[in-house]
Amino acid sequence: MECVGARNFGAMPAVLLSCPCPVWRSKTGAATQPQSSSSAKQSVFKSNKRFRLCQVRSGGGSNSSRGMNDSCSSVAVKEGMFADEEDYIKAGGSELGFVQMQRKKAMSQQSKLADKLRPIATSGEGGGELDLVVVGCGPAGLALAAESAKLGLSVGLIGPDLPFTNNYGVWEDEFKDLGLDGCIEHVWRDTIVYLNDNDPILIGRSYGRVSRYLLHEELLRRCVESGVSYLSSKVERITEATDGHSLVACEHGIVVPCRLATVASGAASGKLLQYEVGGPRVSVQTAYGVEVEVENNPYDPSLMVFMDYRDYIKQKVQCLEAEYPTFLYAMPMSSTRVFFEETCLASKDAMPFDLLKKKLLSRLEAMGIRVLKTYEEEWSYIPVGGSLPNTEQKNLAFGAAASMVHPATGYSVVRSLSEAPNYASVIANILNQDHSKGKPILERRYANISMQAWNTLWPLERKRQRAFFLFGLALILQLDIEGIRIFFHTFFRLPSWMWQGFLSSSLSSADLMLFALYMFVIARNDLRMCLVRHLLSDPTGATMIRTYLTV
Repeated sequence: MECVGARNFGAMPAVLLSCPCPVWRSKTGAATQPQSSSSAKQSVFKSNKRFRLCQVRSGGGSNSSRGMNDSCSSVAVKEGMFADEEDYIKAGGSELGFVQMQRKKAMSQQSKLADKLRPIATSGEGGGELDLVVVGCGPAGLALAAESAKLGLSVGLIGPDLPFTNNYGVWEDEFKDLGLDGCIEHVWRDTIVYLNDNDPILIGRSYGRVSRYLLHEELLRRCVESGVSYLSSKVERITEATDGHSLVACEHGIVVPCRLATVASGAASGKLLQYEVGGPRVSVQTAYGVEVEVENNPYDPSLMVFMDYRDYIKQKVQCLEAEYPTFLYAMPMSSTRVFFEETCLASKDAMPFDLLKKKLLSRLEAMGIRVLKTYEEEWSYIPVGGSLPNTEQKNLAFGAAASMVHPATGYSVVRSLSEAPNYASVIANILNQDHSKGKPILERRYANISMQAWNTLWPLERKRQRAFFLFGLALILQLDIEGIRIFFHTFFRLPSWMWQGFLSSSLSSADLMLFALYMFVIARNDLRMCLVRHLLSDPTGATMIRTYLTV
């Protein structure tokens, strides 16, 4: 189902829920709160002043088009397709048709999971209880299933048998550290950023394009070798049995019993998981890409173009697509074959793919690039920000379902692959402890054992880092194109270890505070005023301060 209409950007909400205890959204969408929590307290920050640098983008969406989008989400939720409106947005929202088209692209080289993995033996076939069920067959799900089974757990993988269809770009050294450098099909010796016509910025780090085929086959090979079993099915719900274990209900009445279930089925997992209520609103990074043969390529084939924010169109008249600041991301595989992608880093409502395509084609035409042949189109839709999962629920999560997508960059694959071994080890320890005591989970007297796993994914240090990134994301959402250029000019004037560490997510929460202080010192006065105003008026500022002060 697809509903297409003009978008509208409103101002960021100025209401902060400063309740010290979390409020959870249940699987039915109702808000629940622990009895011991105090009542929510609201703080409203108001300011009538507006700086050009911080000008909130406002599209020209009509009331009727917004109503049509709201109607689409309401129908989807009412029909049970999604848990709530946020779940619908995470799945693709008004761009859902394009997202589904991307997921179902043919990738004939990639093996079918059902052809390589032994089937899960269901109860009707004499199958016993599994130790762990992993729901979802993307990179995060395959990696976690393989690592868990390698530790001796009986692991079942459940989800539609779909190929990897998105193009993955990674820092080469990070994939080498994971032992996956053999899955990189092309490497650029350096990465370049263009903010205007003068002084391009070299990042000083090699970048790689991952082979979707090689990555899929490698992760599948690991699952085969470790003994993972598989069921090709959608999961409808996960319930708790009388003994405290889990029952994974699939299509056609199939139920798979297990001791623990982990959801790794992507960001739109609200029907299987609980998320915090009152957290930041989810935003969206959208990108439209084409891999093409061109007559003339203006970019150096040895350099990967990380961001090109230059204005080739020199557009003087405001129009709807001009309200969404975008940049060009380019992977030149040769002097004539290039992957171009027009990217909206983040927006409150997804920038429509038709507008992204229009901007990309206009940009290529203005640059004098003549396309001779199109090999592939890509529609990339990445929810960023949003609420964390309820870490007191029994069902676990991993990857995008666990909100592991970097709010400021949209990257998640490397983090999921790097954390899979440790997360699997924690899950194995939990289940081994349960076996050693000889008691089912329901009879355990201490707090929910799943908390041990959740705390591995989201320790306080990670929450502080995420709060900082969410603060930055909210700032980017409010900047116009000139404000974004000024912001990144300042960003790349920081000491190289700071901005390189930010891009690779390697800065500690203390490093990030130093990063913020240094950026404030070297920033222009208008950017400084924007940062101060954002800190004082936006809910993410108060949330960041509160998270940093939590001990």
